[in-house]
Amino acid sequence: MGVFQHWPNRITALRFVGALVLFGVLAREVERGPIDFLQDSGWIKTAFWMFVLVALSDVLDGYLARRGNHVTAFGRIADPFVDKVLVMGTMVFLSVLSWAREWFPAWVVVVILSREFLVTAIRGYVESQGMQLPADWFGKVKMFAQCFAIGVVIGMRAFDIVTPFWSAVGHVFVWLTLITSIGSCVQYLSKTRKLILEGAR
Repeated sequence: MGVFQHWPNRITALRFVGALVLFGVLAREVERGPIDFLQDSGWIKTAFWMFVLVALSDVLDGYLARRGNHVTAFGRIADPFVDKVLVMGTMVFLSVLSWAREWFPAWVVVVILSREFLVTAIRGYVESQGMQLPADWFGKVKMFAQCFAIGVVIGMRAFDIVTPFWSAVGHVFVWLTLITSIGSCVQYLSKTRKLILEGAR
């Protein structure tokens, strides 16, 4: 079975498929337009639970990989790739849905997406020089903030709970996502500078 002989890699592949299914559901929501939400709320509830399932399965994936010592080259590449596809893809859909733009305006999504491109390019360059630039706690906080913000915004729509409290929570976590995205990018740039300077000695 090759790279899929162990469960962590299988889960990663299933997470990718799950993300594609989620995007299909969100695409239907985009095409649906301003039809009465109460007549067809099942689709967005499906999107909410799909996002929660795919996001949380990342924890199971990592746990099984560490417990069974099944950390592979495929997993190191595919797992963060699937994370980015899930989070950034969902944010792009939310930025074009009228009920989600208040929390995920296009400029926020563009800034966060630009950060992902830049950090991926930096990490690729560093590793091409024979050095390592692993993820740290700042990146983990960013991932949690992103997932929580997305879950809250979709959840408000899915369960019709657009209250002042949940609206404020959504805004707080979207801003936390933006701040941690920029902060972690600055941290990566600083680490890269140190590695390059040390390598030049």
